[in-house]
Amino acid sequence: MQSHEIDYRILGEGVQLVEIELDPGETVIAEAGAMLYMEDGITFTAKMGDGTNPRAGLFDKLLAAGSRVITGESLFITHFTNQGHGKRKVAFSAPYPGTIVPLDLKELRGNIIVQKDAFLCAALGTKISITFNRRLGSGFFGGEGFILQQLQGDGKAFVHAGGTVIERYLNNEMLRVDTGCIVGFEPQIDYSIEQSGNLRSMVFGGEGIFLATLRGTGRVWLQSMPIGKLISKLSVFSANARKEGGTGLLGRILE
Repeated sequence: MQSHEIDYRILGEGVQLVEIELDPGETVIAEAGAMLYMEDGITFTAKMGDGTNPRAGLFDKLLAAGSRVITGESLFITHFTNQGHGKRKVAFSAPYPGTIVPLDLKELRGNIIVQKDAFLCAALGTKISITFNRRLGSGFFGGEGFILQQLQGDGKAFVHAGGTVIERYLNNEMLRVDTGCIVGFEPQIDYSIEQSGNLRSMVFGGEGIFLATLRGTGRVWLQSMPIGKLISKLSVFSANARKEGGTGLLGRILE
């Protein structure tokens, strides 16, 4: 299915949003709850599926919906369509502070692998599916990196990341990364989980016992502040504030 051609602009810095401009009849799909605002003439429908296979039967739709549950996302994908006359706009925001990354799937040879919670929205015609890392060790130790999302198509897709996003091009190189800091990578990149070093480094190094290893030639996207790390730090601050009797600004907020 050929993707709809959509225009867009990304607004903001710390907490970004993407504004999509739709011609009459054009549709953009998005995660449930991602919509920020929409102009008159835009209608929306929650569907079990990304719309790439309109002839799919109930079983296929339930299977696709079930795979989304595995990734921790909603059963439904919301379809926003311009039913009015003239161009209309709809905007989507990320669920936490960070950066929205536009991806042109045509330039990426129609395929990109992203973290399971990275997808925000895309032009209708983009296929969203899950893929499992082939290395068994990733399932036991990789945490965020075992279950991944695959985006396929020839249109524009948007993913969100925490903090600052770094795009790196590997030229037959190897890069070791904190498992939660990977946003996405091209499918020809080999992804695995390996020990972070010797026993002393793993216990006292502060970088965790395992790191993700990316090898090959292609583009990778990294995030400076994954949501899991942010939640972990806030939990520590919260526990310390409560232990100290709730003193300070954080303690007053938590009361």
